[in-house]
Amino acid sequence: MSDRVYNVLFLCTGNSARSILAEAMLNKEGHGRFRAFSAGSQPKGQPHPLALQMLAETDYPTEGLRSKSWDEFATPDAPVMDFVFTVCDNAAGEACPYWPGQPVTAHWGIEDPAAVEGSEIERKTAFVTAQRFLRNRIAAFVALPLGSLDMVALSSKVREIGQQEGAASRRPEVA
Repeated sequence: MSDRVYNVLFLCTGNSARSILAEAMLNKEGHGRFRAFSAGSQPKGQPHPLALQMLAETDYPTEGLRSKSWDEFATPDAPVMDFVFTVCDNAAGEACPYWPGQPVTAHWGIEDPAAVEGSEIERKTAFVTAQRFLRNRIAAFVALPLGSLDMVALSSKVREIGQQEGAASRRPEVA
């Protein structure tokens, strides 16, 4: 078994909810095989309080999570990404920075729980749903035999994961 650690970047426009959830969940569920990061094209400046609450309630670490610009990951001294996943339709349609190392990219669109208006229960339910869909995608991703797939097969597999239940968009866009 390989000791290689794969760097994964989750992108969303605001980097306050979905990408934050995905970063925290992959860092735990990846059991040291993955180093997850998140960023946004127009970061909100702080994680959404319900995202942090949901992570804490489901035993995911929240320490160090922050809303940040994707520009931090486009600098020469930034970690080289192996995978870049967009988790919102807006980020999938934006012109992303150049990512050194030619990472595998895919769109894993999930409806924005932070955009849900209504009662506290309705808003929290939206976060529970988003977290469940992301957890399912992350579980499928972590289970992939990364060392034995060629780039074409790997690209296909991560795009298929993005089409699982809960996909906000069924179009095969690439980040």
